[in-house]
Amino acid sequence: MKHGGDLTEAMARHGGAPEDWLDLSTGINPRPWSIAKLGEATLPAFLWQQLPSRRDEEALLHAARIAYETPDGVDIVAAPGTQALIQWLPRLAPSGAVGVVGPTYAEHAQAWSKAGREVIDLAVEDLEKSIAALPDDVRHILVVSPNNPDGRWIDHAVLASIARQLAARGGWLVIDEAFVDVEPTRSTVALCTDAPVVILRSFGKFYGLAGVRLGFALAQPSIARLIAEAQGPWACSGPALAVGAAALGDLTWAAQTRIELAASAAALDVVLAKAGLAVVGGTSLYRLIRHVDARALHEALARRRIWCRRFDWRDDLLRFGLPPDQAALDRLAAALTETGARSRC
Repeated sequence: MKHGGDLTEAMARHGGAPEDWLDLSTGINPRPWSIAKLGEATLPAFLWQQLPSRRDEEALLHAARIAYETPDGVDIVAAPGTQALIQWLPRLAPSGAVGVVGPTYAEHAQAWSKAGREVIDLAVEDLEKSIAALPDDVRHILVVSPNNPDGRWIDHAVLASIARQLAARGGWLVIDEAFVDVEPTRSTVALCTDAPVVILRSFGKFYGLAGVRLGFALAQPSIARLIAEAQGPWACSGPALAVGAAALGDLTWAAQTRIELAASAAALDVVLAKAGLAVVGGTSLYRLIRHVDARALHEALARRRIWCRRFDWRDDLLRFGLPPDQAALDRLAAALTETGARSRC
């Protein structure tokens, strides 16, 4: 499966309507920020009828600057989803090959390859030495931190060293922080002030509103300007600007949600452990498990209309997003018991 979050394949193979399925295939918060908080006064009809205003865009960027604790000298660009930025960056970055630290979210390497760039696979082990030994043509490095799907973090000092090396080569360090909202103090946005670093931030995952299609790039003004100009005017819809500004400005909700996500992830861990599944990574929005025959377990759960994330590049890994409530968690626990997951671990 290429991505999570789309039940089309699941229903084609196993039937049922969307409401029959427990979709655990994404890392999207299943208890989203409530758009009902906006009310008609804040999300009026004209937002659907008029082009987005510069004032509304500025309100969104102001809220993002505060929420992401963006230092002076770093600009923010809003985009219709982080995926749009992933597609743009290989077409805007200076010439040269890119090293992608993997295994990770596959769209990054694919986007650079489709843009005609050579892509070099890098391992996280001894990362600094690997970069120093790379050919001079490798001017860019892409890392995901925390990583998808294993939740791996790359040390801030290591990233700072890499950024300095790439600056000397005239390249960029791109850091995808799509899941950093669960531990925002670990963001590396401060690196943007002194080096050509581009930080990608996702709105939809932590706030649980992926359908809004909103994401951000944070970088030095010259790089941010390139990205903004490439997108052109009205990149984000008026409703997306309004929802994003309100949600990002709700710092109380964000703080409480981090606590709740950690508790939900711990409860999921208990269910997985009782089924004999080894948790080998993740964040508080998803858990990665190892199973000797992950494909068979994935199929067995799918027959019970529970959809988790499997990976084409590994036969022994599955990723589980958070169940939305206790009933869903109990359903997963019962299904794991029925499938006899423990006996095949």
